[in-house]
Amino acid sequence: MTTTPLSASRTPRRSGHPDVAVIGAGVVGLACAAEIAQSGLDVVVLEKHSRIGQETTSHNSEVIHAGIYYPVGSLKALTCVEGRDLLYARCQERRIPHRRIGKLIVATNDSEAEQLLGIRERALSNGAGAIEWLDSNRVGELEPRVRATAALWSPETGIVDSHALVASYQAELEDAGGVVALATAVTALERIQDGWRLLTQDGVGSTYSLEVGQVVNAAGLHADRVAEAAGIDVDAVGWRIRPCKGDYFSAAPSLGALTRHLVYPVPVAAGLGIHVTLDLAGRTRFGPDAEYVEEMHYRIDPAKAHAFARAVARYLPEIEPHDLQPEMAGLRPKLQGPGEDFRDFVVEESSHLGAPGIVHLVGIESPGLTASGALARRVRALICGEPTG
Repeated sequence: MTTTPLSASRTPRRSGHPDVAVIGAGVVGLACAAEIAQSGLDVVVLEKHSRIGQETTSHNSEVIHAGIYYPVGSLKALTCVEGRDLLYARCQERRIPHRRIGKLIVATNDSEAEQLLGIRERALSNGAGAIEWLDSNRVGELEPRVRATAALWSPETGIVDSHALVASYQAELEDAGGVVALATAVTALERIQDGWRLLTQDGVGSTYSLEVGQVVNAAGLHADRVAEAAGIDVDAVGWRIRPCKGDYFSAAPSLGALTRHLVYPVPVAAGLGIHVTLDLAGRTRFGPDAEYVEEMHYRIDPAKAHAFARAVARYLPEIEPHDLQPEMAGLRPKLQGPGEDFRDFVVEESSHLGAPGIVHLVGIESPGLTASGALARRVRALICGEPTG
């Protein structure tokens, strides 16, 4: 695969300018770019980092979600289920490393077991696949080291190599004639007669101007700032990003294989709770927690091991703080702040906000990786004027 600096991009096919610029080369941005390029439009992706997928895409649990938790009929629910099936098919077709490993959501007391009933009803309504109720004996058979009064079993949940996935979208884009411009930060957007002028800066401070017909704002953690640069009052429309940091700790190798499947507690307000994830090499990680932050950073406080151990020991009682080491951190581009109600994905063209010709993806947190293919189809429909039904 190749990447091209903006200053050296090839001559676009239409009117001397690209048809579409996608801002952000994370998994969602590249999925959108690849999908749009398949329609025959000339697409360039602008990415401020020197590599693709460097923010939310590569700092998460790499889980293929089944579609369990989200309100029925929400965009998160619809795109998660559609995207899950597209993603498994893509992994098979393009040989992207993945495993349909399955997941347990465990209750550790009667109150949590009652909550599982509501979760199961919602999951079935969403189309999350077979969701089986397990009693404590059955949990013990599946996961001997897990202690739970009851659990839900989701066989459609899996894990994927997010780096290989995002690379596959880049390859598809480039096969269709698209370009990825790395180390190219968008610094301003200006409305012009037949589209937008994007002002950019590269890693050494050189500036460039690019005129395009349409724009896709897939800037993830910075999508609100891109919308602001296009003249949208993001606070008035509720598009202000509230970064929420999640840390992960790895388990000591001496513990061996703690689980064979993903194991999640009953969800908490700001996330899905500190859960057990496995990577494709079989290594065990715990996380993420959820902490709203003013400063975006990836530092981890090792002292958090005590809080992580307490949380995990509720269903894996042998875990002690000394078993845990800081692994990585991620940032979720949430729209809802602390204590606020559910907020759905925003996938919206902004003509009604005075910025025609831009499709904005805002608040694309979990299950954004799973939903990437489904979100891309919706963005293509908006860009190409196709039915979105």
